[in-house]
Amino acid sequence: MKKVDLIVIGAGPAGIGCAVEAKLANKEVLLLEKGGQICQTLMQFYKDGKRVDKAYKGCDGTNHGHIPFEDGTKESTIETFEKALKDNNIEIEFSSEVESVKKDENGFILSTGKGVYQCKNIIVAIGRMGRPNKPDYKLPSSLAKVINYNANSVQSGENILIVGGGNSAAEYAVDLANSNKVCLCYRKDKFTRLNDINLQNINDAVSKGKVELKLGIDIVEVEDENGKVKVKFNDNSSLSYDRLIYAIGGSTPVDFLQKCGINVDEKGVPAINENKESNVKGIFVAGDIATKNGASIVTGLNDAFSIIKTLS
Repeated sequence: MKKVDLIVIGAGPAGIGCAVEAKLANKEVLLLEKGGQICQTLMQFYKDGKRVDKAYKGCDGTNHGHIPFEDGTKESTIETFEKALKDNNIEIEFSSEVESVKKDENGFILSTGKGVYQCKNIIVAIGRMGRPNKPDYKLPSSLAKVINYNANSVQSGENILIVGGGNSAAEYAVDLANSNKVCLCYRKDKFTRLNDINLQNINDAVSKGKVELKLGIDIVEVEDENGKVKVKFNDNSSLSYDRLIYAIGGSTPVDFLQKCGINVDEKGVPAINENKESNVKGIFVAGDIATKNGASIVTGLNDAFSIIKTLS
C-alpha cells in the first residue's frame, strides 16, 4: 500500500493546480486521473485553436496560484499545465479511476483498479462531465427506476443482480447482502481487479451463502417482465430480479462525491465550508465541481492555492 500526504483526484487545471501548490508546500502528493491524459475537457470538447480566457463567465481573473496561466488557446493552455507538471516533478497515475474511499484512523484508504493508497487528505478536483459506463445492449426505458448505476435507490428485501468485476461491484454486493438477496455477475471466470480486502470480503460472503456468484457469464438481453428485470444470459438461462445495478466503471460527479461520503444538495452541489473542506473532515473539493454552474480555470487555481494554504 502506497502512503502519501495528499491525493488529488482529477488531472484537470484545478487538480494540477492542487498538486503543484502541494509540492511547493513540501507535501508528498499523488495525482490520480481516470483517463489517459490531462485536461480531458479541453482535450475532448474544445476545438483546436479555441480561445481560453482567464475571466471566463465574468469570473475574477486574478490568479493567486503559482501556475502562470494567461489568456490563450486550447493548445497553449494544455502546454502550460504540462509544463507545470514537468517543472514540479508531479507524480501522476493515469487510468486510475477511484473505486472506493474509506476513512480510517490514519486518514483515508483509496482503492483503484491499479492499487490501494493511504493518505492524510484528499482533494476532489474532478470535472462535471463524468458519466457511468453503460452496456452495449438496449435497456428498457420502462425499467429506468430499477436499473441503476449505483446503490442509492435500493430498498430492503429486494432481489438484486449486480454486474461488474471491480471493487465497487464487490463492495455493493457485500453491503447490500445484509438486507437483500444478491447475485454478482462478472463476465470473466475469476476476479482480476479486486484489492485484497474486497476479494476476501466477497469470498467470505459467498462461503456464508450471502452472495451468489455468476462468473464467466455475460448478459445478452434485458426485458421488462411486468415491472421485473428479466435478464437473459449467454449460457441460455434467464432470471428475473427486482433491481439491476451496473458497476462497470465510470460515475457521475454527484455519485462520486456521495461515494466519498460528501453531502450534496438537490442540485448536486457539495456541502463545503469557506476553506473548500467538505462535511468529511480531510476531504476538500476544488474547481467547477464545487460550484452550482461551473467555474473558470482561475477559480480552480485559486481553490488549489487556498486549500493547500489551509493544509500547511
